[in-house]
Amino acid sequence: MSRAAVVDISCRGCGAGGLEMVLSLGRTPLANSLLTAEQLKEPQDTYPLDLVFCPACTLVQITETVPPEKLFREYLYFSSFSDTMLAHARTLAERVIKARSLNDQSLVIEIASNDGYLLQFYKGSGIDVLGIEPARNIARVAREQRGIPTLSEFFGEDLAAELKTNGQRADVIHAHNVMAHVADLNGFVRGLQALLKDSGVAIIEVPYVKDMIDGSEFDTIYHEHLCYFSLTSLSHLFERHGLRIEEVERLAIHGGSLRVFVSKRTQEQPAASSSVDQMLAEERNWGIGRIEFYQGFGARVERLRNQLVQMLSELKSRGKGIAAYGASAKGSTLLNYFGIGREMLDFIADRSTVKQGLFMPGTKLPIYAPEKLVEKMPDYVLLLTWNFAEEILDQQAEYRRRGGHFIIPIPEVAVV
Repeated sequence: MSRAAVVDISCRGCGAGGLEMVLSLGRTPLANSLLTAEQLKEPQDTYPLDLVFCPACTLVQITETVPPEKLFREYLYFSSFSDTMLAHARTLAERVIKARSLNDQSLVIEIASNDGYLLQFYKGSGIDVLGIEPARNIARVAREQRGIPTLSEFFGEDLAAELKTNGQRADVIHAHNVMAHVADLNGFVRGLQALLKDSGVAIIEVPYVKDMIDGSEFDTIYHEHLCYFSLTSLSHLFERHGLRIEEVERLAIHGGSLRVFVSKRTQEQPAASSSVDQMLAEERNWGIGRIEFYQGFGARVERLRNQLVQMLSELKSRGKGIAAYGASAKGSTLLNYFGIGREMLDFIADRSTVKQGLFMPGTKLPIYAPEKLVEKMPDYVLLLTWNFAEEILDQQAEYRRRGGHFIIPIPEVAVV
């Protein structure tokens, strides 16, 4: 196997040099930069999208950092549009309330709290909550529609110090699918350490890099996702700042995620659960700390591209109508890297009313409400949000009953 190219940048986690190239997706537009009709004739900015590996701390990351103000101040992803996400949030909140004996004297904080999809379940049980959500439009929805007190700020050690000074230390901090978005990882973790009560817990969910590699989930890679975590890389990161992982769970959500329970490290602390030691040992056996583990990833992605493009081309040659479902960041990466646009797809359907009427970045495909599928009855629909396949296939039962088919592109191309 050929030696990986070395990239001349420092690791976002440990600061080491000598990062090694895993996969280059070329230059792509920002995945969530949906276009208005007026913007269709304007040139769209693109940025390099290269995935690299740090042999020192095992952190997988992209090389480009787009300013967070550009990415997150106005955002189009609302968690509450997904029934799966709401059920996931409710189950977790009920579990944590019971396990931690939370009451009206407790405080639960969520970083990147979106539209209050999770904190509403704590608030409904009489527990004080605070959301931290940098997207002003989404924070406004959380405050006005769900009554969730929400700060429109980016989280880091400065904001944590300010909250701590004001007496707002947390019994529970949630940070779901946000650490991948953070450029200053060490400042973020120092903020967690400062904001947690000594007896508190931070519950963090991140997409799992092993599932990404094993499942050829290259569409998880876009400019908002700066980092791709293993338990090994998370452990190195937290230990540098006086925190430790008490427990870890693997989740199916988002194509495979880790949930870790993190607390302050003290001398009196009992040993971490066996789940942590077991998974760290498994990762060592898998070779997650060596570049060789990642080197077949690019070849598998190329095979997927060839299979999917060939299938779509053959369907079009037979006169079949094809649409897509899910105006997601994942979908943007897949369409732009695979070169799939208006010549193959007629439109994209999406449940989010915020996205309807806009156009996908790069491909400029129009986005409509899901009802468009039954109205137009394309023969096939490419499911870009394959990570919510069960939910979407159930919602689109009428389209399928009338003879429509879905194409699921990942982890392998399949028609259902």
